[in-house]
Amino acid sequence: MPSAESLALLQELCTIPATAGDEQLLSDWILRYTLKHQSSWKHQPEIFAGDGFQESIVLMFGRPRLAVFAHLDTVGYCTAYGDRLVPIGKPKAKTGTTLLGRDAKGPVELTLRVEEHPKEEGEGKETRYYGDGPRQLERGTPLTYKPDWRETDTHVQCCYLDNRVGVWNALELCQNAQDVAIVFSTYEEHGGGAAQFLGRFLFKSFGCRQALISDVTLASEGIVQSEGVAISLRDRGIPRQRFVQKIRQIAQTHGIAHQLEVESAGGSDGNQLQASSYPWDWCFIGPPETGYHSPDESIHKSDLDAMRQLYNVLIDELP
Repeated sequence: MPSAESLALLQELCTIPATAGDEQLLSDWILRYTLKHQSSWKHQPEIFAGDGFQESIVLMFGRPRLAVFAHLDTVGYCTAYGDRLVPIGKPKAKTGTTLLGRDAKGPVELTLRVEEHPKEEGEGKETRYYGDGPRQLERGTPLTYKPDWRETDTHVQCCYLDNRVGVWNALELCQNAQDVAIVFSTYEEHGGGAAQFLGRFLFKSFGCRQALISDVTLASEGIVQSEGVAISLRDRGIPRQRFVQKIRQIAQTHGIAHQLEVESAGGSDGNQLQASSYPWDWCFIGPPETGYHSPDESIHKSDLDAMRQLYNVLIDELP
């Protein structure tokens, strides 16, 4: 199981607001973390960030033959007119959920109110509002769930495990990374696109064209918590099966608990790489969670451990 120190890192990551399009706080945190800890890593990376990368970051270890992508952003809400909210990505929260934000006048804590439309106006449609705050917020203010970390012997639960688990896994890999690019991308939850220019940079500058997508998937009828990390054979996109078969064989050879996921919907930075004009091989690998995009996402600790084991082996053994 992950150590208490390792899980403390994950807990801290879950507290940093970073909705799609507003990832600057987490991006700055990653850079500070890298500068603080890189001297203790087996190899020191070259850091690519700032102008031209927006809030994305690439940590380049050696001569990379493989890239690990982890998106920084989360779902949330954005203030519109009056007390109305519009979603960022696809949040799944109920009336009464506590939201946090900050505008030019300072920080605020608010309560979400969700109103269902009558069926004749569009079944499943919702309008979202904020209330219980001291004042009206500036238009365009991002709002995120208030973190509530819960931990048992078997599970961790909090908002934004998607995708702070992927970021946590990528940072843990940095300790022994060699000849790999660790990529922290943006905008994945709301349209994507950053992975495409990052993929172009990696391909054109270093010839790197293999990617692992460090992210979180959904528990389902076929993907069960505590049964291992999910290796996605397909979702909305279909990765090249020759590459996926290599990953399956490595997982089997090392006896790492894993499950094979097959879905017709859903996407990730892998889909963005596939949609680019460069010949990327990619595979989504991540633990299953319940409470998807809600304040109460939950993941089994053994699946976190299987994820970390498999990534450590893959960055060493994939050609």
